[in-house]
Amino acid sequence: MKHSKLTSRWLAALILGGAALAQAQQNPAPVMKMNQVTEEALVDALAIDAPQAQEEAGKTRGIRPTARSVPDRPASKAPGKSNLLITFNTNSADLTNESKQALSTVARALQSDKLAGFSFSIEGHADPRGQAEANQKLSEARAKSVVDFLVASFGILPERLSPVGKGSSELLNADRPEAAENRRVTIVTRRPS
Repeated sequence: MKHSKLTSRWLAALILGGAALAQAQQNPAPVMKMNQVTEEALVDALAIDAPQAQEEAGKTRGIRPTARSVPDRPASKAPGKSNLLITFNTNSADLTNESKQALSTVARALQSDKLAGFSFSIEGHADPRGQAEANQKLSEARAKSVVDFLVASFGILPERLSPVGKGSSELLNADRPEAAENRRVTIVTRRPS
Protein backbone atom coordinates (compact mmCIF):
# COMPACT_ATOMS: atom_id res chain seq x y z
CA MET A 1 0.00 0.00 0.00
CA LYS A 2 2.82 2.40 0.92
CA HIS A 3 4.55 1.69 -2.42
CA SER A 4 1.28 2.38 -4.26
CA LYS A 5 0.89 5.81 -2.61
CA LEU A 6 4.50 6.71 -3.41
CA THR A 7 4.04 5.63 -7.03
CA SER A 8 0.84 7.68 -7.27
CA ARG A 9 2.58 10.77 -5.90
CA TRP A 10 5.49 10.28 -8.28
CA LEU A 11 3.13 9.95 -11.26
CA ALA A 12 1.23 13.06 -10.15
CA ALA A 13 4.50 15.00 -9.96
CA LEU A 14 5.44 13.81 -13.46
CA ILE A 15 2.05 14.84 -14.85
CA LEU A 16 2.19 18.26 -13.15
CA GLY A 17 5.77 18.78 -14.34
CA GLY A 18 4.74 17.86 -17.89
CA ALA A 19 1.79 20.24 -17.72
CA ALA A 20 4.04 23.04 -16.49
CA LEU A 21 6.52 22.34 -19.29
CA ALA A 22 3.73 22.39 -21.87
CA GLN A 23 2.43 25.69 -20.47
CA ALA A 24 5.93 27.19 -20.51
CA GLN A 25 6.41 26.10 -24.13
CA GLN A 26 3.03 27.55 -25.15
CA ASN A 27 3.67 30.79 -23.20
CA PRO A 28 7.41 31.42 -23.46
CA ALA A 29 8.95 34.51 -21.93
CA PRO A 30 8.32 37.38 -24.36
CA VAL A 31 11.22 38.70 -26.41
CA MET A 32 12.52 42.03 -25.14
CA LYS A 33 13.56 44.29 -27.97
CA MET A 34 16.36 46.81 -27.52
CA ASN A 35 14.05 49.67 -26.49
CA GLN A 36 12.33 47.44 -23.90
CA VAL A 37 15.51 46.35 -22.12
CA THR A 38 15.48 48.21 -18.84
CA GLU A 39 17.19 47.29 -15.60
CA GLU A 40 13.84 47.01 -13.79
CA ALA A 41 12.29 44.81 -16.50
CA LEU A 42 15.29 42.49 -16.48
CA VAL A 43 15.44 42.19 -12.70
CA ASP A 44 11.71 41.37 -12.67
CA ALA A 45 12.09 38.82 -15.46
CA LEU A 46 15.14 37.10 -13.97
CA ALA A 47 14.26 37.17 -10.26
CA ILE A 48 13.16 33.96 -8.61
CA ASP A 49 12.30 33.29 -4.99
CA ALA A 50 15.22 31.14 -3.80
CA PRO A 51 13.60 29.58 -0.68
CA GLN A 52 10.44 28.72 -2.57
CA ALA A 53 12.47 27.36 -5.52
CA GLN A 54 14.47 25.10 -3.18
CA GLU A 55 11.28 23.91 -1.48
CA GLU A 56 9.69 23.09 -4.84
CA ALA A 57 12.79 21.20 -5.99
CA GLY A 58 12.64 19.09 -2.81
CA LYS A 59 8.97 18.27 -3.32
CA THR A 60 9.52 17.03 -6.86
CA ARG A 61 12.62 14.94 -6.06
CA GLY A 62 14.68 16.20 -8.95
CA ILE A 63 11.92 17.09 -11.38
CA ARG A 64 12.56 20.76 -11.99
CA PRO A 65 9.34 22.72 -12.45
CA THR A 66 9.56 25.09 -15.38
CA ALA A 67 6.61 27.34 -14.59
CA ARG A 68 5.00 28.39 -11.35
CA SER A 69 3.07 31.24 -9.89
CA VAL A 70 4.90 33.94 -7.99
CA PRO A 71 3.11 36.79 -6.20
CA ASP A 72 2.85 39.94 -8.34
CA ARG A 73 3.80 37.98 -11.45
CA PRO A 74 1.41 36.69 -14.13
CA ALA A 75 0.97 32.92 -13.97
CA SER A 76 1.69 32.55 -17.71
CA LYS A 77 5.18 34.10 -17.40
CA ALA A 78 8.02 31.73 -16.59
CA PRO A 79 10.15 33.22 -13.80
CA GLY A 80 13.90 33.44 -14.10
CA LYS A 81 14.06 33.76 -17.86
CA SER A 82 14.37 36.61 -20.31
CA ASN A 83 14.56 36.45 -24.10
CA LEU A 84 16.55 39.37 -25.46
CA LEU A 85 16.75 40.41 -29.08
CA ILE A 86 20.52 40.94 -28.96
CA THR A 87 21.64 41.47 -32.53
CA PHE A 88 24.79 40.26 -34.25
CA ASN A 89 26.34 40.93 -37.60
CA THR A 90 25.27 38.36 -40.20
CA ASN A 91 26.89 34.94 -39.72
CA SER A 92 29.02 36.39 -36.95
CA ALA A 93 29.28 36.49 -33.18
CA ASP A 94 30.30 40.17 -33.27
CA LEU A 95 28.02 42.31 -31.14
CA THR A 96 26.51 45.41 -32.70
CA ASN A 97 26.80 48.78 -30.94
CA GLU A 98 23.07 48.61 -30.16
CA SER A 99 23.57 45.20 -28.52
CA LYS A 100 26.46 46.49 -26.44
CA GLN A 101 24.22 49.27 -25.12
CA ALA A 102 21.51 46.74 -24.19
CA LEU A 103 24.11 44.53 -22.52
CA SER A 104 25.21 47.44 -20.33
CA THR A 105 21.66 47.43 -18.95
CA VAL A 106 21.87 43.65 -18.53
CA ALA A 107 25.10 44.09 -16.55
CA ARG A 108 23.48 46.59 -14.18
CA ALA A 109 20.57 44.20 -13.63
CA LEU A 110 22.88 41.25 -12.92
CA GLN A 111 24.76 43.38 -10.39
CA SER A 112 21.56 44.42 -8.59
CA ASP A 113 21.00 43.31 -5.00
CA LYS A 114 18.04 41.16 -6.07
CA LEU A 115 20.10 39.11 -8.56
CA ALA A 116 23.52 39.23 -6.86
CA GLY A 117 23.32 35.70 -5.44
CA PHE A 118 22.36 33.97 -8.68
CA SER A 119 24.20 32.49 -11.64
CA PHE A 120 22.88 32.55 -15.18
CA SER A 121 22.94 30.51 -18.35
CA ILE A 122 23.44 32.71 -21.39
CA GLU A 123 21.79 30.82 -24.25
CA GLY A 124 22.53 31.67 -27.86
CA HIS A 125 19.86 30.81 -30.43
CA ALA A 126 19.96 30.70 -34.23
CA ASP A 127 17.30 30.44 -36.89
CA PRO A 128 17.17 27.16 -38.87
CA ARG A 129 18.61 28.56 -42.11
CA GLY A 130 21.92 26.94 -42.91
CA GLN A 131 23.46 23.69 -41.71
CA ALA A 132 22.51 22.47 -38.22
CA GLU A 133 26.16 22.03 -37.20
CA ALA A 134 27.06 25.56 -38.34
CA ASN A 135 24.02 26.99 -36.51
CA GLN A 136 25.04 25.16 -33.34
CA LYS A 137 28.59 26.55 -33.49
CA LEU A 138 27.30 30.05 -34.28
CA SER A 139 24.86 29.97 -31.34
CA GLU A 140 27.69 28.83 -29.02
CA ALA A 141 29.96 31.61 -30.27
CA ARG A 142 27.20 34.20 -29.80
CA ALA A 143 26.53 33.08 -26.22
CA LYS A 144 30.26 33.19 -25.49
CA SER A 145 30.52 36.64 -27.06
CA VAL A 146 27.84 37.96 -24.69
CA VAL A 147 29.51 36.34 -21.66
CA ASP A 148 32.94 37.67 -22.66
CA PHE A 149 31.55 41.18 -23.12
CA LEU A 150 29.77 41.18 -19.73
CA VAL A 151 32.88 39.89 -17.95
CA ALA A 152 35.43 42.14 -19.71
CA SER A 153 33.40 45.34 -19.83
CA PHE A 154 31.48 45.23 -16.54
CA GLY A 155 33.39 42.90 -14.25
CA ILE A 156 30.62 40.31 -13.92
CA LEU A 157 32.25 37.27 -12.31
CA PRO A 158 32.80 34.64 -15.02
CA GLU A 159 31.64 31.83 -12.71
CA ARG A 160 28.17 33.45 -12.63
CA LEU A 161 27.73 33.12 -16.41
CA SER A 162 27.64 29.93 -18.47
CA PRO A 163 27.42 30.22 -22.27
CA VAL A 164 25.17 27.62 -23.89
CA GLY A 165 24.57 27.18 -27.62
CA LYS A 166 21.06 26.03 -28.50
CA GLY A 167 21.43 26.11 -32.28
CA SER A 168 18.00 26.28 -33.87
CA SER A 169 16.38 23.81 -31.46
CA GLU A 170 14.08 26.28 -29.66
CA LEU A 171 12.34 28.48 -32.20
CA LEU A 172 9.98 31.10 -30.82
CA ASN A 173 8.35 31.61 -34.20
CA ALA A 174 8.17 28.26 -36.00
CA ASP A 175 5.75 29.70 -38.58
CA ARG A 176 8.47 32.14 -39.74
CA PRO A 177 11.82 30.37 -39.30
CA GLU A 178 13.72 33.46 -40.52
CA ALA A 179 12.06 35.72 -37.92
CA ALA A 180 14.39 37.85 -35.80
CA GLU A 181 13.07 36.41 -32.52
CA ASN A 182 14.53 33.04 -33.52
CA ARG A 183 18.00 34.67 -33.46
CA ARG A 184 18.22 35.77 -29.84
CA VAL A 185 19.96 35.45 -26.52
CA THR A 186 18.09 34.00 -23.58
CA ILE A 187 19.22 34.56 -20.02
CA VAL A 188 18.08 31.87 -17.61
CA THR A 189 18.48 32.16 -13.85
CA ARG A 190 20.02 29.04 -12.37
CA ARG A 191 18.58 28.00 -9.06
CA PRO A 192 20.96 28.15 -6.09
CA SER A 193 22.28 24.78 -4.98
